[in-house]
Amino acid sequence: MGNAMKRLGYKRPLNARALLLVAFFAVAAIFGSMMLHKYLASKQATQGPVQPQPAGTVPVTLFFAAPDGSGLIRETREIEGACNADSSPCIRAILEELANGPLGDLAPTIPQNSSFRSVHILGDTAVIDLGSNLVEGLPRGSSSEMTAVYSMVNTITFNFPAIKKVRFQVEGGTVATLDGHLDLSKPLEPNFELEKPQG
Repeated sequence: MGNAMKRLGYKRPLNARALLLVAFFAVAAIFGSMMLHKYLASKQATQGPVQPQPAGTVPVTLFFAAPDGSGLIRETREIEGACNADSSPCIRAILEELANGPLGDLAPTIPQNSSFRSVHILGDTAVIDLGSNLVEGLPRGSSSEMTAVYSMVNTITFNFPAIKKVRFQVEGGTVATLDGHLDLSKPLEPNFELEKPQG
């Protein structure tokens, strides 16, 4: 009996210590969780609501006329927006940027008030429906017509390698030419031989 009491007396403190340890860790876990929650809440309040990020920019290469009119020269700039799987809106934005004219010493190739009524992609061909104001605003002559047309064709095909040809329409209808010189009855491929090195 005495031995049994000794054994019971020996186990009792162990059980008490185990219970104390479990209770301590439980309280510590609850306290730690409360402190973490308070910290995260204060941090979120400090940061405030997430602000919308501005749209990114896209680097593009535009083909403008050399100052002496001897050919086309590249100018690189960035435009707002992003090009996704549907490249039509991006092509239109690039053509509108081309109409805005060069930033440096190069010469414009199309009128600043040029309008692009629509852009459609058919296979490897971009179909561009031009507004009549582009045609009416072009200087007369074969050189101006060729420079205008190939600045658009080269700009489109350079920035979109999947597009190999460009077909032009005016006010929704097919045209044989813009000013009586360059044949537009068929889609045009780019002509990078018109490009001159930038001095």
